[in-house]
Amino acid sequence: LRLGESVAVNGVCLTVTGVAGDAFTADVGPETLRVTTLGQAATGDPLNLERAMRGDARFGGHFVQGHVDGVGTVADVRAEGDAHWLTIAFPAAAAALLVAKGAVAVDGISLTVAALREGQFDVMIVPFTWQHTNLAVRRRGDSVNLEFDMVGKYVARAAELAGLTRER
Repeated sequence: LRLGESVAVNGVCLTVTGVAGDAFTADVGPETLRVTTLGQAATGDPLNLERAMRGDARFGGHFVQGHVDGVGTVADVRAEGDAHWLTIAFPAAAAALLVAKGAVAVDGISLTVAALREGQFDVMIVPFTWQHTNLAVRRRGDSVNLEFDMVGKYVARAAELAGLTRER
């Protein structure tokens, strides 16, 4: 990492402000602390770290920008064979941004919505992801950062501006 580079921490895009050996520092502003889970992190908590993708690199997943759209709550964690299911409760305002079999990032981890219900969605975590991310330490009631599909956000906004959304 170099000064000024972007790095995602639990799905939150931060700017590197210092590098010392294998550690880095980043400034976190008051707004970021208000709208993400970073303010709840404690010394020793496992964090998901991901460097920004280079523009000339192979693209091998969903678009994840590190722009957290909201905070969800782990409603359930259950094992199925070697895999695990997570049920995440999400804010009502995000309902239009989630689709079954669509993309969602949970703490910066690009996942597929396996099932969608009012106020909750399920994701299945394969063994590699379970073993190499902080999802393995998530428990019922834990808060997680959520980032919804970028294309879906633009479609929802365009529909809103065109007057195509219905009032609740």
